[in-house]
Amino acid sequence: MKQNTKYLLSLVIIVGILIISKMAHFRIDLTTDGRYTLSETSENIIAKATDAVIVDVFLEENVPDAFLKLQIETRQLLEEYASANSNIKFAFVNPVPEGAVVEQIAEDFNNRGMRPEQVQLRNNGKVSQEFIFPWAIASYKGQTVRVPLLKKTLGASPDELVSRSVQNLEYAFSEAFYKLLNPKSKRIAVLKGNGEMQDKYIADFLKTLRESYYIAPFPLDSISAKPDTVMAALNKFNLIVAAKPTEAFTDLEKYALDQYTMQGGKSLYLIDQVAMETDSLYLNNGRALATARSLNLDDFFFKYGIRINPVLVEDLYAAPLVLASGEGNNSQYSQLPWFFYPLVSPEENHPISTNIDNPVFFKYANQIDLLDTPVEKTVLLQSSVLSKLNGVPLPISLESITTEPSPENYSSGNQNLAVLLEGQFTSAFINRILPIENSQIPFRESAIRKTAMIVVADGDLIKNDLDQNGRPLELGFDKFTFKEYGNKEFLLNAVNYLLDDSGLINIRSKSIVLPALDIQKTTNDRYTWQALTLGLPLVMLLIFSFVYTYLRKRRYNS
Repeated sequence: MKQNTKYLLSLVIIVGILIISKMAHFRIDLTTDGRYTLSETSENIIAKATDAVIVDVFLEENVPDAFLKLQIETRQLLEEYASANSNIKFAFVNPVPEGAVVEQIAEDFNNRGMRPEQVQLRNNGKVSQEFIFPWAIASYKGQTVRVPLLKKTLGASPDELVSRSVQNLEYAFSEAFYKLLNPKSKRIAVLKGNGEMQDKYIADFLKTLRESYYIAPFPLDSISAKPDTVMAALNKFNLIVAAKPTEAFTDLEKYALDQYTMQGGKSLYLIDQVAMETDSLYLNNGRALATARSLNLDDFFFKYGIRINPVLVEDLYAAPLVLASGEGNNSQYSQLPWFFYPLVSPEENHPISTNIDNPVFFKYANQIDLLDTPVEKTVLLQSSVLSKLNGVPLPISLESITTEPSPENYSSGNQNLAVLLEGQFTSAFINRILPIENSQIPFRESAIRKTAMIVVADGDLIKNDLDQNGRPLELGFDKFTFKEYGNKEFLLNAVNYLLDDSGLINIRSKSIVLPALDIQKTTNDRYTWQALTLGLPLVMLLIFSFVYTYLRKRRYNS
């Protein structure tokens, strides 16, 4: 009877545990980096989902071994989202149905803006090429957003690619959910009227911004006709973008920009203080003269706390310039480092510059001095320590590209190329005669609230290449070397930081460390590991059998 009671009590306890576990669901993250814990920002974003958010992930079950970790981490992260909000539904989908032609599927994905990746895999010394589709699609109430799962990095191995991609997963999904669950409200003005870059050269960047913000061109030069109307219209925008102006700003135009900042408006300036283009070299037998460009903005930026100097920065860590030799079918192309093309690997000292895997590509960049003003300044991008400053006017010749540089000439140290200014700004027109009369908009000597501005000393940072048909290519892709740079990611981070009220950009600061397998070591020592994994269990089994037999015999003999 007592034995039956024990069995019954055990059964009741087991059933009770099952019922409690079903009713009280909880998850514990035991990782040191909090890999499986959603940030508060992510939880706040998905809390707005009152209907089903459907996520289709195109990392099907049979992904290459090198990307299996990405699949696993994606699944576990989506489980965290689903645990936080049951309206998050996800499924892993095979993008290549049985019998389908993988090349055709890859082309279809590419046409939909989801470029597949052809990766080179090594297995036991053998090399193979396979397509993977590192994308997901999130849908909510008829809207659809693409989610990139893979972050490409120049020269990275598959393991390194996966590790960096896992680091970015929460940001990628939370950004997609934010776009779906928050209707567009912020407005961006792209300044026109001072010789800014043509739309076709900033098309890719603006196309990406339109997914989250309203974009409109703004003719600042029309202010001379209707000052108050133009200033009132400008103040309705949340951000202004000045993409490589080449013509001087009038005092009235500067006044409008200044008072826009005093009203709390955010700004992104991409400025060239030196006039120099590579096309000038190609059109003039490999020679050109770099000269200072006067934009009449020196006092404007000086008051805020920076000075863009009309000098050219050379850096021994530089992108290549493609040069052709020979004629016709005998033409040969070579890539040589062009020191006027600094490559900047961002220091992860701010969310804007965090987790940008590819270097940022500058062309004929200028140097920025930081001045002693109350506005807080954060250097976002710097040249390497092996830098050199060149005053202008400066004759530049392509012949110098073949000359071996002397490192002692490149000893100017790190040079500031992009700076974030934040805080309480003071007007550049305080204690000055205002360039406007009888205005109905009162002059403000200081900003009504804290605001922010980012200044980049290179107008070409935002420029995308064009293909042979004149269509815009992706920003950061170099059509001559087929390399991808981090320009687009940096600029998107900059805009998102300036306009982000949700704190989404701060997710990028989350650090995740995945232990990587040493492929070379495992390949060299694979027989040793095979012997250990197969032989050690057998040896332990034999020892156990021997001990068990010995003890059994001893027991019965006694």
